[in-house]
Amino acid sequence: MDIYSFTVKDIDENEVSMKNFKNKVILIVNTASECGFSYQLFDLEKLYQKYKDRGFVVLGFPCNQFAKQEPNSNDKIKNICSSLYNVTFPMFAKIDVNGKNENALFKFLKSKKSTILGNKIKWNFTKFLVDRYGKVSFRFSPMTKPCDIEKYIEKLLEQ
Repeated sequence: MDIYSFTVKDIDENEVSMKNFKNKVILIVNTASECGFSYQLFDLEKLYQKYKDRGFVVLGFPCNQFAKQEPNSNDKIKNICSSLYNVTFPMFAKIDVNGKNENALFKFLKSKKSTILGNKIKWNFTKFLVDRYGKVSFRFSPMTKPCDIEKYIEKLLEQ
């Protein structure tokens, strides 16, 4: 099993195969529009704009599991992300990233890159960086600013 084995739902509830992102460097992020880290959406968009023509994409997955900081519907999330944060990178339907209803993609990501604290995602804006071959290469904490990931993105884009 690899990252391309999964199908996810986009923000409009359409099925999307992860195969659509084959040969791209992918940054997968669990987001929340009412989180104190939501300003990172601006920075994620900057990264996306800077590197998308070189084969980079950001994928945002809203989640309401952390202090209920994403209580909105998919339609409202889509509106907030585009109107307040100018997000143009792909956003997906709201999911769970932990627990009995956790999204299969996130279960896979966590199994490939756990932390010293285990597999659980601790908060919004945890980031997974996947190389062009579907290998989960890095995991970054919510505290890691998107600009601090740029050197890792560049390295993977050069491979």
